[in-house]
Amino acid sequence: MKLRQMTGAGMMDCKKALVEAEGDYTRAQEIIREKGKLVAAKRADRNTTEGAVRANVTGNKAVMVCLGCETDFVSKNAEFQALADAVLAAAVAGYPADAEALKSCAMADGRTVEEAITAQTGKTGEKHELVGYALIEAPYVVSYVHALNGKLGAIVGFNKEIPADLAKGVAMQVASMNPVSISAADCPAEVVEKERQVAIEKTKEEQVQKAVDAALKKAGINPAHVDSEDHIESNMGKGWITPEQAAQAREIKKTVAEQKAANLPAQMIENIANGRIAKFFKENTLEEQEYQMGDGKASVKDSIAAVDKDAKIVAFKRFSLSE
Repeated sequence: MKLRQMTGAGMMDCKKALVEAEGDYTRAQEIIREKGKLVAAKRADRNTTEGAVRANVTGNKAVMVCLGCETDFVSKNAEFQALADAVLAAAVAGYPADAEALKSCAMADGRTVEEAITAQTGKTGEKHELVGYALIEAPYVVSYVHALNGKLGAIVGFNKEIPADLAKGVAMQVASMNPVSISAADCPAEVVEKERQVAIEKTKEEQVQKAVDAALKKAGINPAHVDSEDHIESNMGKGWITPEQAAQAREIKKTVAEQKAANLPAQMIENIANGRIAKFFKENTLEEQEYQMGDGKASVKDSIAAVDKDAKIVAFKRFSLSE
């Protein structure tokens, strides 16, 4: 019982450790820690899609921690929930710069966060890990954790205080809509470039397909009957197209596609792609997203401006164990 109180390990694990250590409590504690490390190493490749998100706002600082485990059964365990609370308390006590620094922070029982998580891994036989940690410091901060599952949360910073219900609504927006950035201006360049390339390729494919479909219709062939080799074979069997039409369709698809792809107007492709990028920003940047807690179609940015034209979002962080 003494060793259990010292380590939090199960009774049988404590008994085995004491027997192996021949009654030496210091060695027994080390054995229990080593067991936790061994279990953690064996289960390192497991996914931790269950667990708990915790958040705290104190003054102008908001912190959020995300403690993961493998199963819903373990995540609902009182000891796991207590560990999540203890990790959050360690974060609030020290406000470390990042997750690695948080792992080294001391908890109330004297162990580091990393030691406590490793010990719990050894105790349950299931992988536990600090999935995420975030800190925001701003003139006004707010947090939100989904009440039903506790696996989704967000913290948001503003340049000044705004009504509490609106601030919470923005945090809920972040949690539910998963924006990539505050605005188009601070959207990561690699994200924008990737979306641009996708938009350009999609636009090219659509223009080529339009030309192919038009040529097929002109030849009296329904494009839907020949949109794949499987459909061509199937529709010939049904008598919907003749073998001659199938051959003609294959030739049209090949030659027209090649000709159109070689003669696509670059400026038109660029203009359509730019429109798609603008739509991406509207759907995926926080300020431009439609405010989900509002009554109309106003964006998040406009909803904030409606109560204070000088108020702005300056930072946000989001964690979701389900993703």
